[in-house]
Amino acid sequence: MEPVFRTLEIAVSTATKVIGSKITYLGLENIPKQGGAVVAINHTSYVDWFPSALAAYQVRRRLRFMIKSEMQQVKIVNFLIKHSGTIPVDREAGAAAYAAAVEALRAGELVAVYPEATISRSFELKEFKTGAARMARDAQVPIIPMIVWGAQRMWTKDHPRNLGRKKIPITVAIGPPVYAAATIDETSAAMREEMNKLLHMVQETYPHPAGAYWVPHRLGGSAPTMEEARRLEEIELAERARKRAERQTKSRR
Repeated sequence: MEPVFRTLEIAVSTATKVIGSKITYLGLENIPKQGGAVVAINHTSYVDWFPSALAAYQVRRRLRFMIKSEMQQVKIVNFLIKHSGTIPVDREAGAAAYAAAVEALRAGELVAVYPEATISRSFELKEFKTGAARMARDAQVPIIPMIVWGAQRMWTKDHPRNLGRKKIPITVAIGPPVYAAATIDETSAAMREEMNKLLHMVQETYPHPAGAYWVPHRLGGSAPTMEEARRLEEIELAERARKRAERQTKSRR
């Protein structure tokens, strides 16, 4: 029954109704009714996890998310991690998290992965890490591509939160399974192709005001181009490395 997870499901479902967001689900039949699978989700927002989780909830399945281990330092989040099957990931030593994810997949769980690793400022698909493809191969399970669109209007990088009763529509689209190919690169390429198809399909039916910050440059929005977003991420990573080096220097004094 997992009482904590059940409480989370009720709380998130209720909160979605309170803020007035209508979530449109497409392709729910592609979520396996049983058995393990890697659910590969695009990453445009700090809150795109909740439409993803609610999509699985529609078919009585639960997503086991992978989350950066730093979140364990927040007491309430650490409690939820321990009681919801969430898998903490140490970005500098991820072997343990990878092994835990593969074990969960073999046990029949749906493990949610963001192949892009970090939020895409361009709202297009960034380059993929290899984790999702490797997990599918090692656990011998399919990859289920999932696209969440609209959540970036609520809370994304470089922009203030837009929470509350804003009635922001969200679309979640799930595609047919992608199976491990002969190589990891081939598997990643096939996964990316299916996710791009879904993304473009969803965007065709979603209204995109010209110049809006949450609309991709390709569709007439003011979001950074993919190249501009890449440069912003390089600056962010450099600044993060600088701060980490400063902390290490202070700790040695």
